[in-house]
Parts: sequence; structure tokens; C-alpha cells
Amino acid sequence: MLDEIRAVALRQRRERAVRRMVADCKRLLGEKGELGGMAIAAGLIERLDGLDDDELDGLFTYLAKDLSPDPAQVLQLAEAYAAQRDAPSLLALTRSAEPARQELFRRLNRTPGGTAAVLRLRRALLKRLRARPELEVIEADLLHLLTSWFNPGFLQMRRVDWNSPAQLLEKIIHHEAVHAIDGWDDLRRRLQPDRRCFAFFHPQLPNEPLIFVEVALVPEMPAAITPLIDKLSTPLLPDRFRVAAFYSISNCEPGLRGVSLGNFLIKTVATQLQRELPRLKTFCTLSPIPGLAQWLLAEPELDALPGLKKGSAAELNAARARLRERCNGDLGALQGAAVHALMDDDDRSALALLASAYLLLSPTPAGDPVARFHLDNGARLERLNPRGNMSGKGLKQSFGLMVNYLYDLAKVEASHARFRQGEVARSRAVGSPV
Repeated sequence: MLDEIRAVALRQRRERAVRRMVADCKRLLGEKGELGGMAIAAGLIERLDGLDDDELDGLFTYLAKDLSPDPAQVLQLAEAYAAQRDAPSLLALTRSAEPARQELFRRLNRTPGGTAAVLRLRRALLKRLRARPELEVIEADLLHLLTSWFNPGFLQMRRVDWNSPAQLLEKIIHHEAVHAIDGWDDLRRRLQPDRRCFAFFHPQLPNEPLIFVEVALVPEMPAAITPLIDKLSTPLLPDRFRVAAFYSISNCEPGLRGVSLGNFLIKTVATQLQRELPRLKTFCTLSPIPGLAQWLLAEPELDALPGLKKGSAAELNAARARLRERCNGDLGALQGAAVHALMDDDDRSALALLASAYLLLSPTPAGDPVARFHLDNGARLERLNPRGNMSGKGLKQSFGLMVNYLYDLAKVEASHARFRQGEVARSRAVGSPV
């Protein structure tokens, strides 16, 4: 009985919290004065962080159902516009078709702390979309607004170095998502003169890096990650800098998922480095291939890959058979270091050929998310590197393979356009089954 009473009391408390939030949302949308609206919005922002999951569910239900456009009104105005075809009719239709929740988010965003609150709200929303697809209407609005609010024209790129605030350096360590930073000594090495780190910041979130990229300044295009992140290595002198290699890019804000920031950051950093260091002639990446192992171990039908050129199917099947023989019938052995010590050049060529098929043909051009990011950004698939990352993570994800993408700043726009038409820019060094 006591548990039932507690459950009822908890449910009633949650219902009151949702009703209060809904009432304040209505007040904010109805407020005409700017100062009054900011006061209401500030109260809403403060209470948002106190909502539990059930209360957030109730708030999202209100946002999706009650703040969507009135279908009857939209239909009436659409018919009026179809008949009149004039600017007033189009304006009226546009206003009625815009969900009221967009204006709610705008008013929250204008309040101190509002941008961060909207991002937190979207983080909570993204976790629910699979179970509650009806909330996709809210997601569409938030993505639309955040894409505008976080336009690169509003962002500030700053270099992160050893003199940056300790709080910022701690966030770089925490958010590094590609090659984990092993403490302060490791970070110090990654911020030496032959290593650079740049991040994007938003004026409303001045101390919160949104995304950052790490760069190695080296004499030639790198083929392996270990020399780039060796915290005991000796920094190179500036007269040896010829290549800027982007070896890690990490998103720090889950609430900005789907908002394109990394492509602008890489191009902006490349342009700045080119001005600062005229000797730099090559801009490239050393990138993981995170889906390769999963794809090959799923035993894909290589003959059925779309766009496969005549004769390549037999070559791909022969490459897989060779590797299977090297692994005593178990391709999963490629995720361990032992078999790689036994592989010869032909084995590594077979692995690289299968990797090129994955990057170019599975399931569509650039089926790999990292490849898709760089190729859509205008980079060129330049070189595959067996034994590029022999760490446990590198072996598990891609059998140790890494890839270089080349950023030719004079050709990135043309390569981007070709990629959007289904064509992957690649060098002759990449064995191609296409």
C-alpha cells in the first residue's frame, strides 16, 4: 500500500511539473514584451535541468502535439495561395505552416544560457527518437534552427596550446574520440610546435569547444599513427614542415549531431596554416576505417557490389581466399596482431584491395562514415596504409589499416561536386575494383 501511495504521489508531482512547464511555454509564446519574455524564458531554462525522464517525455509530447501547425488552417491558406499566387498569400501560408515550437526555441535562445539549454534539450530528444518516432517533428525543427545558429560565420576558430586555460585542456583530453590522450604529458606533446590543435567556439558558449582537430606537421605524408602520437618523440624543427596531416577530429557537443562543422574547420585550419607556414605543400589526413572489419567479417557477396568493373569480382574473391588461407580459415584472426607478423606483401595488397572495395562500393560510394565525411568535403582518397594502426582498437575496427585523404585546396569544390554525383575522387595508388 505504501509503495502504491508513493507511486501515485510521484506521478502527480511529475504531472504538476509538466503542467507548469507547459503553462510557462504558453506564457513565453504569448508575451509581447522582450524583458518579460526573457524573465519567463530564464525560469523555463532553470526548470528544464530539473526535469526527470518522465517529465521530459511529457514536455516533448506537448511540443510535438500542441505546437504543431493547424492542418485545417494550413490547408485553407494553401488553397488561397494556389488561387492567388501572390506574396501576401505566400507569406500567410509560410507563417501558418511554421510550428510554434520554433518560435519557442528562438525565444529560449535569446536568453542568457538559452543556447546551452536548447542543446541539452536536443541531447535528451535524440535519445528518444528510436522509441518515439513521432518526436521527429521536433528534431527537424531543432536541426533546422541549430544549423542556422551554428553557421560557420558565427563561429570562432581558436588555436588550443599549452597556455590555454586548464579547464579547456581538460575538455580536449575528455572529448578526444579517435586517439585517446594518455594524460597531461601526452597532451603536452600534442601541443608542441610541430603539432597543432584548433577548435571552433560559439559566442554564446565561449568556454565550450564544439569540435576540434589535431594536426601533425611532418616532412611527408604519414603512413602510421604511432609516430604522430608518440609522447616521447622529439619535436621537429620548422624547416622540416612540408605536410600538414589531420589525424584526429572530435565532436564535443552531442546536441549538434548532424550540424556540419568539421568540414569548415578543416578547410579553415588548412587555409590558416598555409598562410602561416608557406613551406607546407600538402594537406592530408591519416584516418581510421571504422567499419571495415565488421563489413568483411559479415561475409559480403563481393560479386554483387554495385559498380564493380568486369573481372574485379574474381580478383576480390581471390584476395579474400588468400587472407582466409593465411588466417587458417578464420578472417577474425586479422583482428589480432599475431597473423600480421606472418603476412607478406601480397597478403597486405589483398587486404588493401578489399579495403578499397569497401570504401568505394559498400553499400554505396563511401559507405564508411569517415570516408563519406572527407570525400563529401572534397578530399581525394589518396593511399591505403596496412599496419597503419596496430593498436587493439585499430585491429578490431580495420585490421590495422588506415587511409590518407588528400585535401587539394584548389580542387576540393570540384571533388565535392563529383562526389555528390556518385563519383569518388581517388588516386592511382588506390587499387580500384571500380
